[in-house]
Amino acid sequence: MTERVKRRWFLQRMMAAATIASFPPFVMASNTVQVSKSRLISPGSRRSKVKVAKLYLGTPQAHWPTPLLDLKAERDRYEGMFRRMKEEFADVDFTVNALVTTPEQVNRWEEELKAADGILLIHLSMGIGAILREVLKWRRPTMLFAAPYSGHEWAWFGRLRSQPEGELFDCILSSDLSQLATAIRPFRAIHHLREAKILDITARPQTALAQAVKERFGTEYKAIERERVLQLYQSVPDAEAFAEAKRWIAGAEKVVEPSREEIIRSCKLALAFQRLLDEEEATVLMVDCFGTMWRQLPAYPCIGFCQLNNTGFGGICESDFLSAIVFIIFQGLSGRPSFIANPTIDLSKNGVILAHCLGTTMMDGLRGKPARYRLRSIMERQEGVVPQVFMRVGQKVTVGASDGVGTLLVFTGTIVETPDSERGCRTQIVVTVDGDLERLWQNWRGWHRVVCYGDLMPDLRRFCRFTKTELVSMGA
Repeated sequence: MTERVKRRWFLQRMMAAATIASFPPFVMASNTVQVSKSRLISPGSRRSKVKVAKLYLGTPQAHWPTPLLDLKAERDRYEGMFRRMKEEFADVDFTVNALVTTPEQVNRWEEELKAADGILLIHLSMGIGAILREVLKWRRPTMLFAAPYSGHEWAWFGRLRSQPEGELFDCILSSDLSQLATAIRPFRAIHHLREAKILDITARPQTALAQAVKERFGTEYKAIERERVLQLYQSVPDAEAFAEAKRWIAGAEKVVEPSREEIIRSCKLALAFQRLLDEEEATVLMVDCFGTMWRQLPAYPCIGFCQLNNTGFGGICESDFLSAIVFIIFQGLSGRPSFIANPTIDLSKNGVILAHCLGTTMMDGLRGKPARYRLRSIMERQEGVVPQVFMRVGQKVTVGASDGVGTLLVFTGTIVETPDSERGCRTQIVVTVDGDLERLWQNWRGWHRVVCYGDLMPDLRRFCRFTKTELVSMGA
């Protein structure tokens, strides 16, 4: 390790130490990133916990898994797993936690079931069919976890999913109890969309689209005038902007084009963005940066966006509202931020090149290690400051977009290259596609693509099922 790298690593650790103690366990930050002073319940959520009704379903002396099964002891076994996985559920409020042995008992929790983001059912024994149907009458997103030997009912769960009463029902059949956390993910994404507040710094508010999004998901939208941002920018002490700039410079492999003064202005605007989100209790910020706000702010918003993404919020380029919705969904499912990019095709590599000047260094989420980066200018404008981020080769990714409020366009793939090119935007990845690249590009819809680490397809299918969103697999 060179002396420069050692010094950078030490500075990052010291800065993180000053803020890390104030964060709750679920959103504990990496020891290499400056975190916001704003308290989040989980990445993407700052107002309330996810409400989940947890019901254990079983009947006494059932033949499977055994007539000797002690239902209360079996429930306790699962509860022990929930305690061991408490960090996975730190943002969840189990509004009901009960053993149910008859259909009639379900109605005891009428109000809680109606108010829940989702219902988690745990299958303990045979004989739960009538109980399950009683739960499904409440028309809430419902996930059922069934371990092997819990009963024979699994054989008709598939048919139930295709029937009207089961359209909001899905299940996980597994002996891996850690999948209990997986069952919660679609509820979390639904909750985050409903609780999210998106701010848009623009002179052309997206009123019609905002209304459509609110009606479908409950997401709040608010346009912000330039003058308010300028006032917040002026309120940021110079010393704070200098310290933020010093941190970004110290963490970079190198600073190529930007001047120190440009970096300071960008960092001062980043701090103003965080103050704006705190004042509005918002979670996502968009800027019409290449439109009505081009050269209307003291700096480009890219450093501010990266910092928001790194700390559990969301920073969205070019006021791309539909990409913001996909970002929130992906963050709700994974706990990680996304990279919003322009696509282009390279058939010789069976790949999609995804490029944008703004990269996000904490693609692994708050607990991950930051990617290496350089401070560069915006390629297309030859001005401003952006972090050119080098993501992880070999990483599986999910790539999504929306060309309408009720549609998700998705494919998966693997990062095989991170080009350092003077063509296109600064941050670039080449993703080999799982599926047919020819079919993908010939059926391309929309423009920007939202890239998240990990294969989110199983979770996305459940989310789309529960929200009646059309899921289009673009590479299939």
